[in-house]
Amino acid sequence: MENRRNPRINRFNKSNRSDESDRDSRSDAPSDRGASDREYRSEETRSDGLSDREPSDRTSSGRKSYTRSGGGRPGGPRPQFKPAPEEMVFGIQSVIETLKSDQQIDKLYMEKGLSNPDIQNLAFQNRVTIQRVPIEKLDRMTRKNHQGVICLVSPIHYVKLSNVIADVHERGETPFLLLLDRITDVRNFGAIARTAECSGVQCIVIPGRGAAAINSDAMKTSSGALNHISVCREYDLADTIKYLQDSGIRVIACTEKTYRDLYATDMTGPLAVIMGSEEDGISPELLRMVDTHVRIPLLGEVGSLNVSVATGVVLYEAVRQRSTGR
Repeated sequence: MENRRNPRINRFNKSNRSDESDRDSRSDAPSDRGASDREYRSEETRSDGLSDREPSDRTSSGRKSYTRSGGGRPGGPRPQFKPAPEEMVFGIQSVIETLKSDQQIDKLYMEKGLSNPDIQNLAFQNRVTIQRVPIEKLDRMTRKNHQGVICLVSPIHYVKLSNVIADVHERGETPFLLLLDRITDVRNFGAIARTAECSGVQCIVIPGRGAAAINSDAMKTSSGALNHISVCREYDLADTIKYLQDSGIRVIACTEKTYRDLYATDMTGPLAVIMGSEEDGISPELLRMVDTHVRIPLLGEVGSLNVSVATGVVLYEAVRQRSTGR
């Protein structure tokens, strides 16, 4: 029934009838939600409201970019994209198909004593380390039938270190890199990533084994910094140090096992800083390989700093020297 005095009411009533008709027609349409709710996949709900779709690997100019997880530094464009959420995949066949795809695996857990040549061969080809764990750990991760194997798909895409260095030279910048040896605390890693991005570090290098999982907690703690900095995962940090030295990049280790003062050390020029684990610092093998050891002076009674705080001290001393020429 139309209201001649108020035409707005007529439009409102017509809109309501149209919406009801749309809902009725949609309720009869077949749903395809089941295709995305397969029992072997368990996705975390995003707290930031971002899309769950896989980000594009092309830049605004249409050219393919290797730095889907970051790499935009001063002098180069910052990538703008929405990172994919961390995703858990479980079940033998599901994990095999994930390893065959172009998705990058952050962690791969397999029950102790379980043998599966297909998974083991694919993991070796993709340079993914299999972590053998008790079945109780897998049961805590999911109540579904995991068949003894679970993998976590990374929310970022790792880049090649050689590509990062080539890109840095192409932009005319001085290499400034950060290596993390067995930093396992997720929040420490996120805080370090935030400091590294703010201080102009062009890439964070982590080992393939014994590193913190880059998950939603790490993304949150980094305050979005992991969207703007490249992350490289190397199988062996010893080989990485040798490669950097061969490329003309000096590697400096921050450790309490030296008397060389941080503030008396030249940190200008091509530089890579390596920081060690929260428990026992940098591994002895890596300490023997680096070019220089430095120590942060501690004036109080406590004998060490939190690793994220120590990283900030070292990186910003390098920033100070580079900006003032020492």
